[in-house]
Amino acid sequence: MEGAQAGLSWLTVLKKRENYRIAFDNFNPAIIATYDEDKIAELITNPGIIRNKLKVRSTINNAQHFFAVQAEFGSFSNYLWGFVDGKPIHNHWQTIKEVPAETEISVALSKDLKRRGFKFVGSTICYAMMQAIGMVNDHTTDCFRHTEIIQLSESV
Repeated sequence: MEGAQAGLSWLTVLKKRENYRIAFDNFNPAIIATYDEDKIAELITNPGIIRNKLKVRSTINNAQHFFAVQAEFGSFSNYLWGFVDGKPIHNHWQTIKEVPAETEISVALSKDLKRRGFKFVGSTICYAMMQAIGMVNDHTTDCFRHTEIIQLSESV
């Protein structure tokens, strides 16, 4: 979903989330990695998703490369969390305007993913993913979730 969002508003993509889940077989990389030209043709004519041929092809490409990373690191999770030494980064932003679109870590992750053959994995997309999966806590300090997330990560 992160790659599909590139250049678009999140609202546009989020409205299509369930259509993506159906079109891309519940985001199962083992199935997506086997998509052929017939499936690609079906996807780029599906009005329920973003019908960008490069984005569709990148999803298939990334699913294929996912397994190489998984084999090398034991899991894709191990690979990702290695960029933050296995611990979430807790920022202490006062306002949403302080939250960056990318960081040195997301730049490094993006470069490494690209080196491994992944597509549509720019540093901003990587940072959004890092936020989404909890690698970085960018809730502002006045948000009730900010402290809760810190406490959750300390209890693990």
